[in-house]
Amino acid sequence: MARILVTDPLDPAAADALRKAGHEVEERKLTPEELLKEIPKYDALLVRSETKVTKAVLGVGDRLKVVGRAGVGVDNIDTQAAKERGIAVVNAPLAATNAVAELTLAHMLSLARQLPRADAGTRAGKWEKKGLMGIELSGRTLGLLGVGRIGGRVAELARAFGMRVVVYDPYVSAEKAREMHVAKADTPAEVVAQSDFVSVHTPLTPETKGMVNAALLSKFKKGSHLLNVARGGIVDEKALHEAVKSGHLAGAALDTFETEPLKETPLAELPSVHFTPHLGASTVEAQVKAGLMVAEDVRKVLAGEKPEFRVV
Repeated sequence: MARILVTDPLDPAAADALRKAGHEVEERKLTPEELLKEIPKYDALLVRSETKVTKAVLGVGDRLKVVGRAGVGVDNIDTQAAKERGIAVVNAPLAATNAVAELTLAHMLSLARQLPRADAGTRAGKWEKKGLMGIELSGRTLGLLGVGRIGGRVAELARAFGMRVVVYDPYVSAEKAREMHVAKADTPAEVVAQSDFVSVHTPLTPETKGMVNAALLSKFKKGSHLLNVARGGIVDEKALHEAVKSGHLAGAALDTFETEPLKETPLAELPSVHFTPHLGASTVEAQVKAGLMVAEDVRKVLAGEKPEFRVV
């Protein structure tokens, strides 16, 4: 029997599955200092995005065999340190695909129809029907920077709305793009120059950090919109503020930010910039799937079996 520590809120099904497998599961909210003190007692650690699994944490996890991330991104886990210590890191890359894709479409529709302004005005007793002229998604071009699982699902949903989809992804072949019924561009600049909406769907890596910067934003089609439901840091928020404030971009929607939780940002001054607090995977269905997926792979590692979704 292994001892497993869960430090972020997971769907109860995850802990139940591990207990049924014969393991002891403790669900505890710990400060970084408390985690350092407690982690030597455990064989496995399950987290979402809040807990920071640092080199120091991994360094004192003498019994630790696996860290499970109930979600996709593992930027809150020092994967290099885990690799050096022989600690497996597993995640749940398929769990939130549809949830994140649907949020992307929701933001796109919200930008197209100015829904936050319409809601606020109506609640305040205004009837701004004439000032709230929107646009339709049908017939518009959606540009995707990254077209993996989530980007591919966004493309599928966008095409159902009658949108043309153009993508930049160096890891996607021309043949794959044809199978997805999307146009493949050779550079990000080629994508943004022809798109009415541009949506980011890449992981945060040294190569993608700051990818959507002032230089790229200047190449966006005038009056277009930017969406980022991927990771904060991919978009230069200061440059985005200037692009929207100047009127070059009509608006933007952000679910992720350079610093989270978001406290203050000049972008909040701009009503055409819409925010959500990193809700991409926040659906009942996605959380159940994420918890069960990562619990199963943690079980496999502890049993000496090969996990399905091993990061390192």
